[in-house]
Amino acid sequence: MTFLALDVGNTRLKWALYDAPHVGASLLASGAQFLENIESLEEGDWQALPAPDRVLGCVVAGDAVKRRVEEQLEMWDVNPQWVVSSSAEAGLVNGYDHPARLGSDRWVAMIGARQRLLARGQVRPCIVVMVGTAVTVEAIDSQGRFLGGIILPGHGIMLRALESGTAGLHVPTGDVRDFPTNTSDALTSGGTFAIAGAVDRMVNNLRRHCGEEPVCIMTGGAGWKMAPSMTTSVELVESLIFDGLLEIADRRLTRVV
Repeated sequence: MTFLALDVGNTRLKWALYDAPHVGASLLASGAQFLENIESLEEGDWQALPAPDRVLGCVVAGDAVKRRVEEQLEMWDVNPQWVVSSSAEAGLVNGYDHPARLGSDRWVAMIGARQRLLARGQVRPCIVVMVGTAVTVEAIDSQGRFLGGIILPGHGIMLRALESGTAGLHVPTGDVRDFPTNTSDALTSGGTFAIAGAVDRMVNNLRRHCGEEPVCIMTGGAGWKMAPSMTTSVELVESLIFDGLLEIADRRLTRVV
């Protein structure tokens, strides 16, 4: 039973085809496409793929983008399912004031992180960081309850905000330095330190709340840029949302929540 997992973010659609809808399944093919190029999938990336038996995805880009993706999926006679955040699923309890308003990508990534820890016998609190167009930092206790999280702008949004609000500030991206001595390095270092500081603060909050050291897992398209600048030890996992989608698909098939 082949399984197509979809992660439709604010900038790109990422996809992965597996030979089965469960954690540990073999990856058959994967790729990514910018949202403006979604219409090219049917005759491009997906043209040579075998028809998936099941499709499950999360989408944060809005209903219009979701419809465009569904139109591309019409090449296969399969009805996609979309994850909507709920009060509980796949062993994770949602502590958001209004559970359905939590971004589905955040929910799925947390499920993936929780599954990853339990699979290796770690019953530990966890911080989940997604670094993309926006940055999210989530806190999960050792019992699998999502306690809450923060959202802050990613590097690109920070830079555009400074450029639009500061006269004459139009400089190329620089490097991360301990003590920047030019504007390019100052901008890049400032954004990096802001994200790293937010993660550190949430790690401290969760450590104090739970009384033990949290595991910190980082994912997202820009995660690899952030990881070397972190003072908190982080585990970089590229496939975290796909891990979550596989876990959800497996649980739904076996009707275990």
